[in-house]
Amino acid sequence: MKKIRISILILALCVLSLPLVSLARDVAPIVDTAWVEKNINNPKVVIVDIRKVEDYKAGHIPNAVNAFYGSWAMMKGGLHNELPAADDLFDVIGGAGISSDSIVVIAGKNDNMSDRADFTRVAWTLKYAGIQNIAILDGGYNKWTAEKKALSKDAVKPKEKPYKATVDAGLFVNKDYVMKSIGKAVIVDVREPDFYKGVKKLDFVSRPGHIAKAVNLPTASKIYRQDGTYKDKTELMNMASAVAGKDIGKEIITYCDSGKVASVWSFLLTDLLGYKDVKIYDGSAEEWAKDPQAPLEQ
Repeated sequence: MKKIRISILILALCVLSLPLVSLARDVAPIVDTAWVEKNINNPKVVIVDIRKVEDYKAGHIPNAVNAFYGSWAMMKGGLHNELPAADDLFDVIGGAGISSDSIVVIAGKNDNMSDRADFTRVAWTLKYAGIQNIAILDGGYNKWTAEKKALSKDAVKPKEKPYKATVDAGLFVNKDYVMKSIGKAVIVDVREPDFYKGVKKLDFVSRPGHIAKAVNLPTASKIYRQDGTYKDKTELMNMASAVAGKDIGKEIITYCDSGKVASVWSFLLTDLLGYKDVKIYDGSAEEWAKDPQAPLEQ
């Protein structure tokens, strides 16, 4: 009996000594309209409407603040969807009334794949800036209005909060890092199969094909239901593990054409499915294809 008590005590101490990463979240990574409606007046919750200001003024979720997508990602160095300078990003965060302990819910329109990727690109950028409690409104503003929930035309002027943090630079990687990771990390091309195979390409991507040894885990045709909400967790896990593998500790690098759509799977892999080491190649195919020495496969 004494040995059993000692064993239980040792087990308890081990549990207490485990890292608290999984306990850092105070909100699920994806929340529904009912959760948002219930928490509209919660002082810890900041609802960030990332639509253009004219759309926001025409009607928005009550108490939502407006920080349009262009505040979070921009054209820089000839590449789309690049990170703002850290100080500029901190100004956007503080200007939206967000502090390190805020629960941030990202809302926007849900008309197409580009709109849907805006949500997760902003979420990933907030993670980069040190914010832990980030959620995405499932189905976005479209679902909110489809359910005839309350709207407001009153522009919310949040109380600005000085924000400073150490960015998590490891969440975004550059071309040299990816080059050295071929054959080591799981490099995941999240574009649709024709783009992965090199049958199609966007105009701003100079060469077709995928990064050498990359696997394909499409986003637009796989992740969403017809109304733009996410498929259930089990279905998403089955898709992810079949392509990226079941080892949640393996390094994964996602990319797309410009670094925006890659954020969808990156966010789901880490915040919903529990993968531990996921990075976005921010330059993605746009930057990679410009370099004739960067290997592409078709």
